[in-house]
Amino acid sequence: MSNETSRKMRVGLIVNPVAGIGGRVGLKGSDGAEIQKKALELGARPEAPDRAAAALRKLGAAAGRISVITCQGGMGEDECRAAGLSPEQVLPGRGAGATSPEDTVQAARAMSRAGVDLLLFAGGDGTARNIYEGAGDRVTVLGIPAGVKIHSGVFALNPASAGSAALRHLEQGAENSREAEVMDLDEDAYRRGEVRPRLYGFLRVPCDETRIQHVKARSVPEEGELTSIAAQLIDGMEPGVYYAVGAGTTTRRVMECLDLPNTLIGVDVIRDKKLVASDVTERQLWEIAQEPGSDLRVILTVIGGQGHVFGRGNQQISPRIIRRLGMERILLAATKRKLLSLPGHRLISDTGDPELDRELAGYYRVAVGAREQMICRLTAGDE
Repeated sequence: MSNETSRKMRVGLIVNPVAGIGGRVGLKGSDGAEIQKKALELGARPEAPDRAAAALRKLGAAAGRISVITCQGGMGEDECRAAGLSPEQVLPGRGAGATSPEDTVQAARAMSRAGVDLLLFAGGDGTARNIYEGAGDRVTVLGIPAGVKIHSGVFALNPASAGSAALRHLEQGAENSREAEVMDLDEDAYRRGEVRPRLYGFLRVPCDETRIQHVKARSVPEEGELTSIAAQLIDGMEPGVYYAVGAGTTTRRVMECLDLPNTLIGVDVIRDKKLVASDVTERQLWEIAQEPGSDLRVILTVIGGQGHVFGRGNQQISPRIIRRLGMERILLAATKRKLLSLPGHRLISDTGDPELDRELAGYYRVAVGAREQMICRLTAGDE
């Protein structure tokens, strides 16, 4: 830790226990009690607590040199204890299913007043907005990615990266920080397939370019480039094979070229170039994958500016589905411009299963045009 002071470094932790709960079941987000209720009815389970605990385990080596301030129950206390950390101060909080955005705002405000050296929070873009409202730029923060949509530049690449970046920041001192954008989408418009990002403000994050993601980039690629990518994918489609087409403008062109309706922020399934299921859930995909004699393949694109292939807006492609199919049945597509603009020219896997992310690490072909491909490196992020 820094030699400037002998006191323990103070780390704040806030967990949004329902963040990302709508991802696997295709609900595009988790904002609002009705959406959360519907997600649970569809069989969703909270994943934010496990992701927060995974980040906190990275702080275990510094347990004697840090003081953790968190909230009761599922807003942080439970995750600390799951990671082997004993919080020294526990603020009032509520459990999963009972939290509200105001709870996060109030907790962030309290931790800012307490003078934490770093505020860790687990959630998505909506949670980042709540942190901004409560703490502003008065404290350095770092997001543990746990939401469905993560456009903001205040999140680490994955939970392990969050823990490593937090540890590095605490060792180097609070002055080692920079501003990053807090972005969010209108979820109602998002569910209608309309992408409307908005800048809400800036938060201070640690300076760690290798572990903290960039804000999601929006580009306008040449129409011909998208069409040639779609043509290559369509020409390679085999009779009787199911193709799950993931979210994004690159993959949308496949559906447009086939003259099929498309769920912009969702996963559609086609077979013999006809739509067989629209906006499917993880469970529906799993059922297709398990059909006797069925052959399922997945078409995915890359998140611009960030490089994520798995774990950002396509949580329906779950670890069990990826394991069943293998990467040879997952087809990647992106424009050259998008790939060349990525930090380190690398792709990121954040499936929610760290072991799987490490297993997937390697080099893969990405379709970039008619009969044209690029070889890109897929990583687990925390390198």
